[in-house]
Amino acid sequence: MKLEIIRMSFESLLANKTRSFLSMLGIIIGVSTVIAVFAIGQGAQQAVDEQFQGLSANSIIVMQMKGKTESSNLKTADSEVIVENCSHISEATAIIQESMAVSFESEEGSFSISGVEDNYFEMSSIEIDKGVLISAEDIEGGEKVAVLGSGVVEELFKNTDEIIGKNIKINSKTIEIIGTIKETGRSMGKNSLDDTIFLPNTMAEKSILGSKAFIMIFTIADDVENIEIASEEIVSALRDEHNLKDSQADDFRIMDAGAMVGAAQDSAELMTILLTSVAAIVLLVSGIGIMNVMFVTVAERTKEIGIAKAIGGKQGDILGQFLLESIMLSMLGGLLGIGLGSLIVPVFSKFDIMTVAFSWTGPIIGFGFSVLVGVLFGFYPALKASRLDPVDALRSE
Repeated sequence: MKLEIIRMSFESLLANKTRSFLSMLGIIIGVSTVIAVFAIGQGAQQAVDEQFQGLSANSIIVMQMKGKTESSNLKTADSEVIVENCSHISEATAIIQESMAVSFESEEGSFSISGVEDNYFEMSSIEIDKGVLISAEDIEGGEKVAVLGSGVVEELFKNTDEIIGKNIKINSKTIEIIGTIKETGRSMGKNSLDDTIFLPNTMAEKSILGSKAFIMIFTIADDVENIEIASEEIVSALRDEHNLKDSQADDFRIMDAGAMVGAAQDSAELMTILLTSVAAIVLLVSGIGIMNVMFVTVAERTKEIGIAKAIGGKQGDILGQFLLESIMLSMLGGLLGIGLGSLIVPVFSKFDIMTVAFSWTGPIIGFGFSVLVGVLFGFYPALKASRLDPVDALRSE
């Protein structure tokens, strides 16, 4: 009897192929959306991890307050003030940043220009690819030299083998290339390290960027447990250095690596939750569609149900048949949705639309939810069919 019920359910769905497909369409879209949501969420998490992988857990960043109503007295020399006056800060380095046009022969592009100190590269875990990095002598002498990120090399140079010793122009100044760094995939602030040109901060501040550039100070606390104390020491040292009164607010802001990573991860998780909610609504709407189709199916097959009950068909058998049809619709729709959703990762990756990463959570939750929708929204029409009076059913036209 169970095999017969399964066979009849299949035959009923195949007899109305178009209606069955339209019923599954909502499930297909909903499940593929769930998969896409988790792929985007996983990609966002990976992007956050890559962006901050160069920051140690005990790093603290001091930034300028820069806006229409804000001003800051933060200077590159404040990195020395922090090291000298903060007992829980083991190292600090100043960074001065601005985006500018850069040219090499006939090639031109806009890149982030960062004036850095010689200890910046080690503190940021940046590895040399070719040539040498900026040295203490370059800083002291204000030498017009540059180290290029991998993205800058790819965009400006056709022949990437002979770069060292070549000259680029920034703000009409001729700068000699002394080195290139390996691809990092990371960012410092809003700028990609791979699309950055690094200069000695003394020369950059004096000849290239000027006083309007954005200043950051990257510091390392002596221990993760001392992050809060170290931050308080930085605030105290800089307020004294900037001669701020008790009534005046800080003219700088501080963020530690944990807070930045946490904020970015929270944003990624919030986006995943919002998109998952949208996918859940799509699946619920598709479930209502399946319920409506099953009601129509029951109405069309009323006489068939009456005959089945008249020749001894049990209420449970009829309930099982119609419920099975609903579950089959949702399961098949779920499988097709998994197939469609699984194409999202390679397509997005190929066309570089956004960072995505496949996650098994999406297919599992999507398929499970689709089956649940089939059971919940198919049960009432199936129950109604099983409770039809055989006499009334046989009279129907």
